[in-house]
Amino acid sequence: MLGLELTTVWFVLIAVLWIGYFALEGFDFGVGMLVPVLARDETERRVMINTVGPVWDGNEVWLLVAGGATFAAFPEWYATLFSGFYLPLLLILVALILRNLSFEFRHKGDTAQWRARWDAALIGGSFTAAFLWGVAFANITAGVPIDADKEFTGNLFTLLNPFGLLGGVVMVLLFLTHGAMFVALKTDGDIRHRARALAVRIGLAAAVAAVVFLVWTQLRTGDLASAAAFVAAAALLVAGIGAARAGREGWAFLGTFLTVVLAVAGLFLALFPDVMPSTTSPAYSLTTTNAAATPYTLQIMTWVALVFTPLVIGYQAWTYWVFRKRISTRHIPAAQLADSAH
Repeated sequence: MLGLELTTVWFVLIAVLWIGYFALEGFDFGVGMLVPVLARDETERRVMINTVGPVWDGNEVWLLVAGGATFAAFPEWYATLFSGFYLPLLLILVALILRNLSFEFRHKGDTAQWRARWDAALIGGSFTAAFLWGVAFANITAGVPIDADKEFTGNLFTLLNPFGLLGGVVMVLLFLTHGAMFVALKTDGDIRHRARALAVRIGLAAAVAAVVFLVWTQLRTGDLASAAAFVAAAALLVAGIGAARAGREGWAFLGTFLTVVLAVAGLFLALFPDVMPSTTSPAYSLTTTNAAATPYTLQIMTWVALVFTPLVIGYQAWTYWVFRKRISTRHIPAAQLADSAH
């Protein structure tokens, strides 16, 4: 009985980790994709990149912990997921590597061509990762072909179905909106006003696409709890767009933040008690019970999580507090701008 209860606890904890990852990493994916849209010159590109510079690597900790927790708590889920989704996950990894390298190396060259290449890596990496995460989670929620040996029997094209592709489009649009809200919140001057206006326009497209996707998800696998989460997510997205139109960037960003939180929570609620449903036969589905580690392993993990999770959250909250102020073009050193003109 204790093992069964802990499987549910760890399903919830893993859901929280993914929620934290998408809610936090989502806006810096959005910022990366919006660099060529919002920034008019090198100064503004530096402003945009600097908004996420102090926090992007901390945001990715949530992904690392989510992957590690899945491996330890649900080894069968981890094995099926990472073997079956090997190619899209590999592409996500490559995209994240290129994106992360752009943060580290962009400022190390003195030519405009050097920076343009790393900007392309940032933009392409952010878009590719956001889109493929949407495709992956849409397919996990809806189900994929899994046989009696708990092995994925499809291929990449199996995942590129209409529902999965819509999930990718929705995630890109949500992250674009989330990123634009963040830029509006963290910057000052012309770029702030452009970001706020763009957030409203993209947000309307995101709202339409998200409603279609969430209704489709609800009809396929949802229950009352997921329906409540989806309705609340849609309402908060609309509220966030309204706050942006009114010039209240803090409330607008909170609206998109909570939209991502509730939308991802709704997907996990629709998924539970499965962790990977099988479209081949319901009997082959991976669940919180048949995919879990031993009760002893889950007990040890629970004690470790109780000790270290508050420390990690506290440290990251402190980081956001330290770097809470707005930045603008006047904060970019003139010497750096002179270098970029070479």
